[in-house]
Amino acid sequence: MRPDIVVIGGGTVGAAIAYGLARRRQQVLLLDGEDGDFRAARANFGLVWLQGKGLGMPAYQALTRRSIALWRGFADELQSETGGDLCYEQKGGLAFCLGEDAFEKRRLDLMRLHNQRGEGEADWEMIDRAALERLLPKARLGADVSGASLGRHDGHANPLKLLAGLHGGLLRLGGSIRHRARVERIEMAGSDFRLVLDGAALTAPRIVIAAGLGSARLGRQVGLDVPVHPERGQILVTERLAPFLPLPASGLRQTAEGTVMIGATKDEVGLDVSTTTEAAASLSAKTVRTIPALATARLVRQWAGLRVMTPDSYPIYAQSESHPGAFVALCHSGVTLAAFHAEVLAEAVADGTLPESFSPFHQRRFDVPKAA
Repeated sequence: MRPDIVVIGGGTVGAAIAYGLARRRQQVLLLDGEDGDFRAARANFGLVWLQGKGLGMPAYQALTRRSIALWRGFADELQSETGGDLCYEQKGGLAFCLGEDAFEKRRLDLMRLHNQRGEGEADWEMIDRAALERLLPKARLGADVSGASLGRHDGHANPLKLLAGLHGGLLRLGGSIRHRARVERIEMAGSDFRLVLDGAALTAPRIVIAAGLGSARLGRQVGLDVPVHPERGQILVTERLAPFLPLPASGLRQTAEGTVMIGATKDEVGLDVSTTTEAAASLSAKTVRTIPALATARLVRQWAGLRVMTPDSYPIYAQSESHPGAFVALCHSGVTLAAFHAEVLAEAVADGTLPESFSPFHQRRFDVPKAA
């Protein structure tokens, strides 16, 4: 059957959009890449996070807030579709502060974000060391820990189970997935798009480019010049430990299986997914300053992945003016924004146009004239 919409990119972003389209009775084909592709989904920390998001871009703060408000219903529905457990918890999240100066800086940064929003009560609070110790009775804190910020709406999920659930949910709803499908070029065939793959071709009236770092090459072929670059993040994983960290923290979370994830670096190294001993040492040192007992935990894995970054780090959502049936979606917070992508963005694509509320995320925001 000829698809109504082809989504190019089978990672968390593309899969969420495809799943949402299938829920809206669209005939969807999801094109997944090669096993060796640079996949941000493989090295995702799994946070579903609001605090600290959107400084200088109120629209992104609002978008994130909207996605998190949708996340519980989204997770419940996906789990009922597939029978899987996303391990989603929304009990709040922490950002540890090392030293009084860091504590005060964190307070001021979050206050600026709250003032930028300009309405409602703060959904975060600063908690001092004594209150933090009461909140984490099984985690002995390091001497440098002065307190933390607590985001009441923050949480975490298993990113691999999320991706598997989106793929499974899409198939159960009648969608299709083609693996090892690399799109070489995009051509016009009348009012349709003709996607040329290795040894095959297919046509569809609409396409969504959600191919991560490969989106720039494909976007240019349909009039969407999207600036994107890779940023490497390295993560450490410990052996399974008895539960001691009931809330996820920025850079430190205990999974449902008991392992502790430690991360993540921000390395500007191009398309390099190798791991380094320097990163392992730096991440370990900071972690031990926060929770000294983790110094004795055995590390079982270190991995690296590439974030999909735009010049200002915020998402790009755009529809081509020259080829209106073509859309592009780029972001580096695919887990946090999964509910938004499956609900709001998928509905807009199904309707055939992005509403005005998406305009702050168009790549035209980078078209600033250079000084003479």
